[in-house]
Amino acid sequence: MLYTYLGRTGVKVSRLCLGTMNFGNVTEEKQAFRIMDAALDAGINFFDTANVYGWQPKGLTEQIVGRWFAQGGGRREKVVLATKIYGDMDPIDGPNNIGGLSSYKVRRHLDASLKRLQTDHVELYQMHHVDRNATWEELWGAFEVAVNQGKVGYIGSSNFAGWHLVKAQAAAAARHFLGLVSEQHLYNLLQRLPELEVLPAALDLGLGVIPWSPLAGGLLGGNALTPASGSRSSGQKEGVEKHRNQLEAFAGLCREIGEREDVVALAWLLTHPAVTAPIIGPRTVEQLESALRVVEITLKPEVLAKLDEIFPGPGGPAPEAYAW
Repeated sequence: MLYTYLGRTGVKVSRLCLGTMNFGNVTEEKQAFRIMDAALDAGINFFDTANVYGWQPKGLTEQIVGRWFAQGGGRREKVVLATKIYGDMDPIDGPNNIGGLSSYKVRRHLDASLKRLQTDHVELYQMHHVDRNATWEELWGAFEVAVNQGKVGYIGSSNFAGWHLVKAQAAAAARHFLGLVSEQHLYNLLQRLPELEVLPAALDLGLGVIPWSPLAGGLLGGNALTPASGSRSSGQKEGVEKHRNQLEAFAGLCREIGEREDVVALAWLLTHPAVTAPIIGPRTVEQLESALRVVEITLKPEVLAKLDEIFPGPGGPAPEAYAW
C-alpha cells in the first residue's frame, strides 16, 4: 500500500479509502467484518463512514464499524477514522432534525456517533454538506470545543464549492484555528467540473481531496456495458446510453493497456496532486482485493492524454478554462 499525508497535516493515510456506505444494507455484518479485516491486512488504514449510513435504520453502518472495533486486536488503533454530520437522525430534535449544521447538532450528533462507533474520538469529522444558514463563527466555535475535548482530531468538509472552502478557511484563520484539512467531493472521469474551482482551491489551501463515487456509480467499473442479470449495474441503462460512446472507447483503451476499467479510473484520480485517496466501496472481499491493483500501476502520459480525449474536462482551472 502507498501512503500520503492528509492535506497539510502530519497524519498519513492510505491512498485508497475504504468506504462503508454499503455496510448494513447491501453488505451484511459478517461480510463487512471480513472486508474491514482484509482492508487492514492490505494496509488500508483510512476508513470513511457517516452518521446517516445504514438508512434503515440510520446509524446502522456506524454501529457495524463499532462492533468491529470492539473485537479488539488493535483494530481501532490502526484506523484513521472519518465520519460525517449533516443529515437528520433523531426525531427528538424536532425542527432541528432536518438536514443542516449548528453548534446544537455538532454536540448531539458527534456524541451519538462516538457511542455507535464505540470509540472516544474520530480522527476526521466531516460536514456532509455546506449549510448556508450557519455562520462560520458558530461552527468553528463548536468544532474548536470538540477538538479541545479530544473527541475530534481534524475537521473536513464534503460537497463544498471552492468559495465555501475559502470562506471557511478565512474564518478559521481569524480565530487562529487550523480549520479544514480535507474536502470530500464528487470527482471522476465523467464528472470533471471540480477541476474548475474546487480542486485548485483545495490545492492552494493545502486540503486533501477525497473523491467519492470514483467509478461514477459503477459506469466506470467495467460491467456497465454488459451487466449481469440482477446486478446493480443492470439498473444503469440511462447512464450507459448517455455515455455509451465514451464507455466503449474507454473499454477499448483499457483492453489495449491490459488493465481493468475500474483500476484505470481510480489510478487516473491518483494522478491529480490535490487528491489524497478515492473512496472505494467494495461489497465483497473479492472486490476489495481487485481494487488493490490501483497502487501498483502508473498511467503513461499517452494514456492520460487519451483519457482526456475520451472524457474531456472543463479545460483546466477557472478562469482560463473559459476566458483568457
